[in-house]
Amino acid sequence: MNNPFDYTPDDACNAAFRTLTDRLQKLKDSGCAEDAALIREIEAGKMLGVLVAEDAGGTRHTLYAFSGQLGDRGFYHEGFVGPAFDYLSPDGYFKTREADISRQNVEIALFEKGAYAVAKSECERATKRMEAAVSDYRERCRISKAEREARRQSGTVDEAELAAMIRQSQFEKAELHRLKKRLAAEVGPSEERLKDARARLEGMKAKRRRDSEALQQWLFSNFRLLNARSESKSLSDIFADTPLRIPPSGAGECCAPKLLQAAYLRGWRPVSMAEYWYGEPKGGEVRIHGMHYPACRGKCLPVLGWMLQGLDVEPPLGDDSFAESGGDPRILFENEWFCVVDKPSGMLSVPGKGGADSVERWLTDRYGADRKVRMAHRLDQDTSGLLIATFGDDAYKLMQSFFATRKVSKTYVAVLEGDYESLGLPRSGRIGLPLAPDWLDRPRQRVDHAEGKEATTDYEFTGVSEGRSRIVFRPLTGRTHQLRVHAASAAGLGLPIVGDRLYGRSGTGMRERLHLHAHRVEFTFPADGQHYSFESPVPF
Repeated sequence: MNNPFDYTPDDACNAAFRTLTDRLQKLKDSGCAEDAALIREIEAGKMLGVLVAEDAGGTRHTLYAFSGQLGDRGFYHEGFVGPAFDYLSPDGYFKTREADISRQNVEIALFEKGAYAVAKSECERATKRMEAAVSDYRERCRISKAEREARRQSGTVDEAELAAMIRQSQFEKAELHRLKKRLAAEVGPSEERLKDARARLEGMKAKRRRDSEALQQWLFSNFRLLNARSESKSLSDIFADTPLRIPPSGAGECCAPKLLQAAYLRGWRPVSMAEYWYGEPKGGEVRIHGMHYPACRGKCLPVLGWMLQGLDVEPPLGDDSFAESGGDPRILFENEWFCVVDKPSGMLSVPGKGGADSVERWLTDRYGADRKVRMAHRLDQDTSGLLIATFGDDAYKLMQSFFATRKVSKTYVAVLEGDYESLGLPRSGRIGLPLAPDWLDRPRQRVDHAEGKEATTDYEFTGVSEGRSRIVFRPLTGRTHQLRVHAASAAGLGLPIVGDRLYGRSGTGMRERLHLHAHRVEFTFPADGQHYSFESPVPF
């Protein structure tokens, strides 16, 4: 069985996907309104999966799935497997309890707009009347005080009049106190009504929250998934020991869990599986129609970690397939503060979770731990080119501030899939697309105009050859995967970088290295006042 998190689809999966796309095209051309509506929803963006499995007699079968739900029929559509767990039965526990929660939503909304709104409005009006009355009386007291003070300043006030002024001042203060007390008593009933209404509203919301949490827990406990040993485990138990602890929404409803569950229920042994994107990208994600994608890690890594138990699963293809030949870095320059390194594709910038070598570790072995080698910035593992490493804390902080304040000029060279001229793209320009992590599918990034961080890239195309475009990137910010997303996103250039296994068209045939190279870096270093400029030849 192929590894669903790092694979190239085999011929059987690719053929099965072509069969599926042909069938979808026939449905689109059928003239049936229901079929047309289904195809429109799929073309709006959907992950589709295929699985090849063998029965006990060795005969191979193909299963198809879509992620989540589709249209009014939800989980069930002809030609696709059903859900791993059907919780949407109209008379079932989930839908019954969900309907009750929906009724609570309506009741809460009606109460908020009705009795609660009335009580709040009455209390606010009473409070404003009280504040206006107190303010009016304070103003009269201020005027009276000013008149008394003017009379005192005249120098003609005798003791009897002065005593009367004092009594008047005392009376006004006492009257203000009595006024506040009387008005507070008038406002009191409306405040109590608002307090009762607020308590009732909070109680209604608390009940809804408890019922929703209970229903969610019921779903996670009853959503049971099989593995190849015919063992069963709930989503709650599968995610219990993960950092998430609680299953995210939609867990178990992706293509891969559906396909594996369907094969196990039929007594078939999975042989190979692949998931392909169909239609337009959604939600700022970078997806290309017809390309295969690995299973998501946020929802599917724990689920498939359970469901694949009992199968002989291939190891990941590995990152070393992207490494340059003769894969050691080259030191181009060094002084007492920093060094400049030419990193090969396939090598990490800093140590990762596994044991793969990194530039930082390689430099530390070369210079010794006492030099305190640290990378001032990073390149993606598949990106080659120039990196700056610092020696000691002071140089590190200084160089970090340089990058943060955009005092380091960086130039990258890349090759993109597609002919920019035939697509009518400007020869040069600026891309400004804010980026945010796709938390359920790390390390992927997505375009997010609401919560993403600023990401700006200047670009200039320099040529076209054999349907591919050569380009120079000058990033003004340094977000994760910035150049890769700005190139591949339909909101950017819409041309992924050649060999990009996350955002590109590396779906079939030989896997090429990422055609992205940090070609030039330039800055003025304040410690010695010198201007530095370094270049690395582009290896593709």
